[in-house]
Amino acid sequence: MKIIVVTQYFWPETFIINDLVMHLYGLGHDITVLTGKPNYPSGVVFEGYSEEGVQKEKYKGVIDILRVPLRARKSGRSRDLVLNYLSFVWSGLRYFPKLVKNRQADVILVFAPSPITSAITAVPMKWLKKAHLSIWVQDLWPQSLSATGHINNSVILGMMGWLVRALYYFADSLLIQSRAFYGPVSHLSNSDKIVYYPNSISLPPENGQQGVTLPAELNSLLNSKFCMVFAGNIGTVQSVETIVHAALQLKDWDDIRIVMVGSGSRLEWVRKQKEKLELDNLYLAGRFPMDSMHKIYMQAAGLIVTLKDETIFSLTVPSKVQAYLAAGKPIVAALNGEGARVISDSGAGLISAAEDVDALVSSIKKLHGLSEAKRRKMGDAGRDYFLEHFEMSRQASRLIEILEQRINMKEVVG
Repeated sequence: MKIIVVTQYFWPETFIINDLVMHLYGLGHDITVLTGKPNYPSGVVFEGYSEEGVQKEKYKGVIDILRVPLRARKSGRSRDLVLNYLSFVWSGLRYFPKLVKNRQADVILVFAPSPITSAITAVPMKWLKKAHLSIWVQDLWPQSLSATGHINNSVILGMMGWLVRALYYFADSLLIQSRAFYGPVSHLSNSDKIVYYPNSISLPPENGQQGVTLPAELNSLLNSKFCMVFAGNIGTVQSVETIVHAALQLKDWDDIRIVMVGSGSRLEWVRKQKEKLELDNLYLAGRFPMDSMHKIYMQAAGLIVTLKDETIFSLTVPSKVQAYLAAGKPIVAALNGEGARVISDSGAGLISAAEDVDALVSSIKKLHGLSEAKRRKMGDAGRDYFLEHFEMSRQASRLIEILEQRINMKEVVG
């Protein structure tokens, strides 16, 4: 199968689509990636790239990456994000058809975290290539716009609703990363198009951690204290305020440390709160490449996931949940809905309501009080659940099955 992947975010940015395309390639499929210039989450175009011009390169020496110009995210403020999104749409509409003019395509697969606007660039190519258009819906628009506070104008939100409805109309398949997405997506689209297809991650190779070295200070901390690790985007959606307030309540627990790994729009706020409240038990580790993350997870006592107390976020499963499950470590979660359900069903950890600081603190203390054997049992249950439901090689094969079935269904109906 010849597949064109459209995504605003791709390697060297860290997203699950990177590994998925390699698994699809490994199954014998022809993959081309259409994307922009890497600048997430720092807001600055990565070294070796420029905002201007088209750039062609190979991913791991085998997959063609075709990059179009875009304006970087910069500060991450609403205005900068809007310009970033619009610049990708403009460049994609202008360049993508030319870049794939001589390439055949059976499927155009859109990886669609926020913003779903990236799918606009795929519609003309669907017609030009007479290809099956599949959108992998990672976030619910326009709901997430208001939930994150970027847009509250009812007229603009209404217009975005009509845009999403149009994109869903042109799509042949809508892959949803959470079962709870079915209702909201079906309100804007024909329900026959919707297929549950969860996020997944690749397991690191057995010997993949041998060459990974962590900074001495972090390595010492992970090995000497009971470290609860939060990893990923440090932003508004993640309700990092909950973690900071939990750290404040745990100041007198000399053995417990909260380690935050990553960066994002709220990192500076967290840093200032750490200084203001003298939170010596809160450690800001910075960003690390993916090949270092599994080692950090393996040395942690437990892993933390939090989300804001908003209805829309109760419908999603944060992608870090799959990574946490794969690590085989107990999880402490302060979130509602589908993400909490996955952790509960897996038996991998302790759950409390979103933004409930007292309950999160209680869960951390409870995990600290468990025997090593009981904590290991939790982690093992999570890993078993991951292997059954989310392991990427299995999910890559499942994706091909879904696409083949959908294409065949359309041909029969047609």
